[in-house]
Amino acid sequence: MEKIRVGVVRGGPSSEYEVSLNTGANVLRSLDQNKYAPVDIILTKGGEWLMNGMQTDFANIAAHVDVIWNALHGTYGEDGKIQQLFEQFGMPYTGSASLPSAIGMHKGLAKERFVENGLLVPRGDIVVGGVDIADAAFEIYRNRNFPLIVKPVTGGSSVGTTIVRSFPELASAIEIAAQFGDVLVEDVISGKEATVCVIDSGAEGEYFVLYPIEIVPQGSKEFFDYEAKYGGATSEICPGRFTLGMHSTLRDMAVKAHRAIGARHYSRTDFIISDDGIYTLEINTLPGLTDESLIPKALAAGGVAFPEFLDHVIGLCVVSR
Repeated sequence: MEKIRVGVVRGGPSSEYEVSLNTGANVLRSLDQNKYAPVDIILTKGGEWLMNGMQTDFANIAAHVDVIWNALHGTYGEDGKIQQLFEQFGMPYTGSASLPSAIGMHKGLAKERFVENGLLVPRGDIVVGGVDIADAAFEIYRNRNFPLIVKPVTGGSSVGTTIVRSFPELASAIEIAAQFGDVLVEDVISGKEATVCVIDSGAEGEYFVLYPIEIVPQGSKEFFDYEAKYGGATSEICPGRFTLGMHSTLRDMAVKAHRAIGARHYSRTDFIISDDGIYTLEINTLPGLTDESLIPKALAAGGVAFPEFLDHVIGLCVVSR
């Protein structure tokens, strides 16, 4: 049987370049070599395409692969733009389509969809680019209570995210997050942090939902930031130490979030379990697949080998072409 040529696209122009390289590397080495012919495709920070180390263009790439595994993260990779390129060339690709990707990447738009579908979200304000940061910070200070969490509206891996407890900290945090575009300022919700991975089953309206993972920041870590995600500075307990009822509720909510934005193939949704309810924080339509990432850990806890997951998702991708 002729092998399926899988082009693994990694790198990209975002702040998550290194994470994307590692996600792609893990996919490349985990693909079943008896069934797939992996093709290493790197998009440089400067926008150049490399296929197996040689500079080329995407038209040539499209002629040499059968399916794209999208291992990009953040800007351009996760916001619908690279998806539009794949669609223009008629290439089947893994992950959500362009519009759901754009919605999922924009925390404000995603929150609107969550609310429309009955999910509880933290109260928040968006600071748009171009406004006077000091004025925006003061307006939020007048109307909100600390602590607050400040993060880019579009972005992942908690890059540019800060918890603040005073007005000077707020203005500084908005300035940091504003380097990445519009800024979301939200109430900090106290409680247990959980994340849940959803995988399309292939049958309409049916999903594989992995064990909810409990996230426990260690030491001085107040939240699951970039260092905590990729530097091992947290305890990630899977299955999480929740009641059976809470496990079921979290799984149902993750499916609801997945469907709310029209996600495809797989996603991961983050929650906070507080005394006054379960808050949906955000959805990740291309969660990391590095050795330190959460989907591989949740798969392992459920007895599913990572290559099996890759095979399943590529199957979904090829069938839906």
